[in-house]
Amino acid sequence: MTNQEEQQFLNELEKKLWTSANKLLPSLDASQYKHVMLGLVFLKYVSDAFDIRRKELRAQFTAPEQDYYIDPSDFEGGAEGEAYQAEIEQELEARDYYLETNVFWVPPQARWKFLQDNNKAVIGGAELALGDGKTLKISSIGHLIDNALEAIEIDNPKLKGVLNKRYTQLQIDQSKLGELIDLIATIPFVHASLSSKDILGHVYEYFLGQFALAEGKKGGQFYTPKSIVSLIVQMLEPFKGRVYDPAMGSGGFFVQSEHFISAHKGRIGDVSIYGQEANHTTWQLAAMNMVIRGIDFNFGKEPASTYTHDQHPDLRADFVMANPPFNMKEWDTGVADNDPRWVYGRPPSGNANFAWLQHMLYHLAPNGSMGLLLANGSMSSNTSGEGAIRQALIDNDLIECMVALPGQLFTNTQIPACIWFLTRSKQARTAVSGRALRDRRGEVLFIDARNLGYMKDRVLRDFTQEDLNKVSDTYHSWQTGEGFEEIAGFCKSARFDEIKKHDYVLTPGRYVGATEEEVDGELFADKMPRLTRQLKNQFERSASLEVEIRKVLAGFGYDV
Repeated sequence: MTNQEEQQFLNELEKKLWTSANKLLPSLDASQYKHVMLGLVFLKYVSDAFDIRRKELRAQFTAPEQDYYIDPSDFEGGAEGEAYQAEIEQELEARDYYLETNVFWVPPQARWKFLQDNNKAVIGGAELALGDGKTLKISSIGHLIDNALEAIEIDNPKLKGVLNKRYTQLQIDQSKLGELIDLIATIPFVHASLSSKDILGHVYEYFLGQFALAEGKKGGQFYTPKSIVSLIVQMLEPFKGRVYDPAMGSGGFFVQSEHFISAHKGRIGDVSIYGQEANHTTWQLAAMNMVIRGIDFNFGKEPASTYTHDQHPDLRADFVMANPPFNMKEWDTGVADNDPRWVYGRPPSGNANFAWLQHMLYHLAPNGSMGLLLANGSMSSNTSGEGAIRQALIDNDLIECMVALPGQLFTNTQIPACIWFLTRSKQARTAVSGRALRDRRGEVLFIDARNLGYMKDRVLRDFTQEDLNKVSDTYHSWQTGEGFEEIAGFCKSARFDEIKKHDYVLTPGRYVGATEEEVDGELFADKMPRLTRQLKNQFERSASLEVEIRKVLAGFGYDV
């Protein structure tokens, strides 16, 4: 959690970058602009991380107390001699020093200073000196950037296929790219409490959100609002183990997991990251997102459909989190009816909601927990066997908590959404967070969060941290049995017999009831009996009036 001064610093940085970049690239639509900006931000980060490590090494080579100390007395001329300085420069180019601290090796032609020094010179073509007599022919600024990305991929096999090398193909004034390089070079990395990784990670996340807004529905496919991701992460508490997202988009759940772990003094190294994404460019965005934060990851050999080309077939994850596409149609081409994932019933071809859910369950470890966003229809639909699948999930005691969300949370859809939380074991045990969980078998917690949040602008709603805490604290207190209280209109712990009475519908509003207090301040417990008495009196008065009216009409010879 950033403090007020840090947040102000980041807000000013956001405004500066977004405004300036928009002026530089007015001719590009958001889908192109996204990759232009994020590719350069990535390149800037790996180059800066390399430079920071390089400075650390130089200090270690010249400090007698360090393991890597190079004694100048071994060289003619000592510390000021050419031989000594040449030895240090040679050691600074040794890859192993960088790889041992999980820093990507950046070859000379990909270092940011090289790009900034030469971006004007290559307009129209130029031959650049790389040192040691080597030269490089470059035809344009786009070629300069693509060459840098290509060099990084060659020297870092983990990045193969990750970087979007299409700057040469951009139909824009090349000088604009040069100005963009100079602009991104102004991102400040010197701050009293924020690291360069924090700053670049924030910039990257900010741009993802802005592009999602600019692209509308299409952009939302790779971006889940931060507050919703934070809520799921805060409720599941993925401190240790394998974390999996089968519809990862740009990797938001992994980023928030890192934030959560760091905030609670944990170690990101205790978590193994697994993801899958079908869209190639989004898969690239996610990989860059992880690299910028120094998070190790396994996103499979390639982008691929989760249904037909599962990249992690043997994975059993401790935590599974996802925001899959809502109500996805025609998802099952090439998927067998007897697929082993369909333990609780074959999902209908016209809606993938329960296909996503069962895929996640299939990959869940015996004590694992999962949370996924689905459209509200998943809680009540009986179409094409969905009701039977939902009943099977309830009867097998897999559902732990249902959360109804307010509207207008998403940039890309107005479909009302909910969060399903499932677990393979509700027995008493100690969670990886250290919480002592009670035996919750036969119970489901319902939370109605539709009245939480605030309108951050005219179209989008967001949660405050207090909102997130209210929901997650309720969930955790219910899990442990410490301090949990049912609140009318907000939360209710229901047993199976009550759920069966509601025909296995899981909509929280059916269980939590009305709020304790109406808008006028009168308690529901007081207001309902008063209104009932009032209605009874009105019915009695109505009956009396009916008798009088009949008498009057009869006096005029009318029989009613």
